Amino acid sequence: LFHTTFFTCLNSSTMRHGFAFRRLGRDSAHRRALLRNMTASLIKHERIRTTVAKAKELRRPAEKMITLAKKNTSTSLKQIQAWVPEPRIIPKLYKTLVPRYAERQGGYTRVLKAGYRKGDAAPMAYIEFVDNHLPPLRPPKQPKGSREPSPSEIEDVDD
Repeated sequence: LFHTTFFTCLNSSTMRHGFAFRRLGRDSAHRRALLRNMTASLIKHERIRTTVAKAKELRRPAEKMITLAKKNTSTSLKQIQAWVPEPRIIPKLYKTLVPRYAERQGGYTRVLKAGYRKGDAAPMAYIEFVDNHLPPLRPPKQPKGSREPSPSEIEDVDD
């Protein structure tokens, strides 16, 4: 009883010591199944749309799968097989994603916020692998100081 009361009475000034992960409104078995299936979907499609909390929580197991695949040992393969529920996508992990991130030391995923869901106004986000070959969700940012000149500035230059 103390723990449930303690968790619900946290305010913004209380530090989050001992909170290792988000519970996502599910018990541990349901949360584990959710993250396993979302990891498989992310590996398969390289970009998925979900809530911000789920996307942020998915980063840890998704990046762990790539790190394990980069080790390329029989133990790491068994760990990947134990986590990923679809055996058909494991070869993609080794043939596509591991060569792509061979030089990268972590940070294989990014979370891009994508507005709010229509039904319940939950904040949504895309989680994707970086350096993918999918069409970009947003145009790349221009460096500060470089901008396109306005039409009036172009006319002044021509005079």
